[in-house]
Amino acid sequence: MLYTIVKQNSYQDSVNLMLLTNKISTMEGIIKVQIMMGTPANKDILKAADLYTDELENAASNDMCIVVDTDQEDKIQEVLDEVDNYLSNQAIAGSKEAFETVRSWDKATNALPGANLAIISTPGQYAAEEAEKALDRDMHVMIFSDNVTTEDERRIKEKAHEKGLLVMGPDAGTAIISGVPLAFANVVKTGKIGVIGASGTGIQEVTTEIDRLGGGVSHAIGTGGRDLSEKIGAITMLDGIKALANHRQTEVITLISKPPAKEVRDEVVQLLQSLSKPVVAIFLGEEPHNHEGNVYYANTLEETAALAVDLAKGNAIKSNYNHLEDEVPAVDLKPEQKTIKGLYSGGTLGYEAATLISRGLKLGEAAHGEAGYLLNAEGFEVIDLGDDIYTQGKPHPMIDPETRVQFFQRAAKDESTAIILFDVVLGYGSHDDMADALIPGIEKIKNEAQANGRNIYFVATVCGTDQDPQGLDDQKAKLEKAGVILRDSNNQATLTALGMLGLQVEEGTKEMVPATNTATADFTVSEAIEKLLTEKPSVVNVGLKKFTEAITANGGRVVQYDWRPVAGGNPRMRKILSVLK
Repeated sequence: MLYTIVKQNSYQDSVNLMLLTNKISTMEGIIKVQIMMGTPANKDILKAADLYTDELENAASNDMCIVVDTDQEDKIQEVLDEVDNYLSNQAIAGSKEAFETVRSWDKATNALPGANLAIISTPGQYAAEEAEKALDRDMHVMIFSDNVTTEDERRIKEKAHEKGLLVMGPDAGTAIISGVPLAFANVVKTGKIGVIGASGTGIQEVTTEIDRLGGGVSHAIGTGGRDLSEKIGAITMLDGIKALANHRQTEVITLISKPPAKEVRDEVVQLLQSLSKPVVAIFLGEEPHNHEGNVYYANTLEETAALAVDLAKGNAIKSNYNHLEDEVPAVDLKPEQKTIKGLYSGGTLGYEAATLISRGLKLGEAAHGEAGYLLNAEGFEVIDLGDDIYTQGKPHPMIDPETRVQFFQRAAKDESTAIILFDVVLGYGSHDDMADALIPGIEKIKNEAQANGRNIYFVATVCGTDQDPQGLDDQKAKLEKAGVILRDSNNQATLTALGMLGLQVEEGTKEMVPATNTATADFTVSEAIEKLLTEKPSVVNVGLKKFTEAITANGGRVVQYDWRPVAGGNPRMRKILSVLK
């Protein structure tokens, strides 16, 4: 039976409510539970999950909605007690914070005069409006939120460009500005390499690989995944490249992009070839065979980092970086065990794995199949578990292991599965101890398979550094103890998994050829952009409080804007209020 409780004017951010939902779902006697704010989008999720009731009809965006499916009515009070206890603990933790919390933009700017960057992590339908408010206050913007329309993104980025400001995002998962990690980001050594990417976990993989190889990062600018689309036209990418070109401490520029629109790619490459600084570029999915002028093209994220470090150190550039570094472990498999199941929390890491597996199978382009799949062919699967279809009403798999463990179990039931390939992404914003959270599920699968006369092998990479809150070495030691085969990069993990099945990816050598276009370009940047890249950022954090920790821990300044939907989220009232202001 469904029970519904609506707590009016009790706004909490989505991550808190997702984690609270997960906690209550483990209580005995609870069949299903969902705790969400009463937004229209969340009501649709509840309907899809068969948890919608009449009591939700009048719930507003500021109202917390608790829906419990249980056969034991006395469990409802237990649930409510747990909710109150959880929220009380959140309030106590908040009272001990070392930064100010405010409830309006005016109070935020009064509390932190000179704030020059806003991080927006509100629900997507409000993000564009909040981003414009930040731009109107002459702040650069990082939009972590997704579900922002392409039209809004284009308008915001054009406005920022005209004002000499940068907009990172929407759906920008990571950035590092002057050594300060923003959102889902790793702690890496500072140095000479500037990174700009239309790819969140791609930036994380490259920056942590740079750290592992002994290099350092000056800045990492995330543009958002759609920036190089035809409709956006690389507005942030082009401005970001110019910013890094002007930054004196940046000696090598590294560009990472998911597949771009061809015309946009050509415009970006033309700008890169006019730079005086060396550039390393990877357009994921492409298979470059040459370097052009001062632009060095990479096939994998690992090669991207290695090229950048060699250029920064003045080392000779190798003709081929993409070889398997470790011996392939011996395997004992049944004849029917012939496939790899890649289950990724990082979309870009999953895309790279899908591309490499497709090359190993000689499939040509990766066959995607249904939504969420990056590869689905001949029994081989690579799934992006951070895709929207898997995260509606649930925490991202970097935060919560539940969805990943479920897919581990599903993969193990497929008799063709030989290897489960996965990533663990560390850093601020991610789970405090993902290795510990995944290991019980891994051990259970391995034991059950062995009891049935089969072996299932787990192969993984851990994306992170030992400066990250979770500690790279600690996470690796736990996984290795559980029998997981670990490699230092996603490329090496995927090549190892392929090698265990007798498959390999053939990589040719690259030669230097002259640049096709060396036209000059204007690299002038605004004073605001120059200041952003020469000082620790002063941040107004609008939304997820979780993001403040990395800023204060790494020398940045922050004020927390404890955001609530205006007029309870009522669209008509919001428009009226905005006109009245």
